[in-house]
Amino acid sequence: MERRSARRRGGAEYDVEAVLDELYATPPAHFVPRREELAAAARTAGHAEDARRIHTARRPTLAAWAANLLLRSQPQESRQFLELGRSLREAHRTLDPDAVRDLSSQRRRVVTAMSRQAAQFATDAGHRLSDSVLHDVESTLNAVLTDPDAADQWATGRLHSTLTPPAVFPSAAPPAAGAQREKARPQTAAPSPRARRTDELAERRRAREEELARARTTAEAAEQRLKDQRAEHADAEASLEQARDGRDQARQQVEATEQQVRQAREALEQADRDQGQAEKRLRAAADALGRAEREARAAAREVERLKGRRGG
Repeated sequence: MERRSARRRGGAEYDVEAVLDELYATPPAHFVPRREELAAAARTAGHAEDARRIHTARRPTLAAWAANLLLRSQPQESRQFLELGRSLREAHRTLDPDAVRDLSSQRRRVVTAMSRQAAQFATDAGHRLSDSVLHDVESTLNAVLTDPDAADQWATGRLHSTLTPPAVFPSAAPPAAGAQREKARPQTAAPSPRARRTDELAERRRAREEELARARTTAEAAEQRLKDQRAEHADAEASLEQARDGRDQARQQVEATEQQVRQAREALEQADRDQGQAEKRLRAAADALGRAEREARAAAREVERLKGRRGG
């Protein structure tokens, strides 16, 4: 996957692609809180566009996360697996029966082995895969081998849903049925009624097979949309739960702050009362001091007067 170069802001390097890689390595249960944390950090750092990209990242299903984990944990084996897919698709395109047979046998062994590895990595990370989830992992790996677009998606390491292989392995387009019949048919003789009936039956059989293939593809696409919607619903529920937790925390902070304000007001009122009493006491003490000073001066004058009389 081609990445944008990291940007510098305020002397610090910021790489949103590395941030998204880290996010998609996060188990689904912790994906939404980590996503919001990383988006908030990007906004705080001044990367509004990157914050939007991070915030819109879709929470992966458990199977998609396990497939991403497999890619990151086994880079060499994953490259070999992608190369096997290219070889297999080329063999079908060129209609090489020997290569198709050999590669198809190898495909089954490798898909089984890599699915088990993905399950083991998930277990080591604390998430045991159920049989249905493991089936989705195998479906994704088969899609990677069959469909080049699916291979490109898995190679990013950021799958968010299960990949479904096409109902029919892509191959070189066969000659038109009519052209095949014209080639096989003698040019000088008209087809017999029996041959015409055989051709009509074969044509109807091919039409039924094509209709069945289209129906299977439609059903698989509908099933995939259902899985995606379930994942989106789970993501929305997780976001709602996170918002509720944030609201509860904010309410608790408000209540604690209001309690502190009430206590501060009560302390202020008590301080006002204490100040009033202190001021009253100060005034009383000042009055008493004034009286004492006047009495002292009067007593001193009386002493001086009596001294004067004794001396006279």
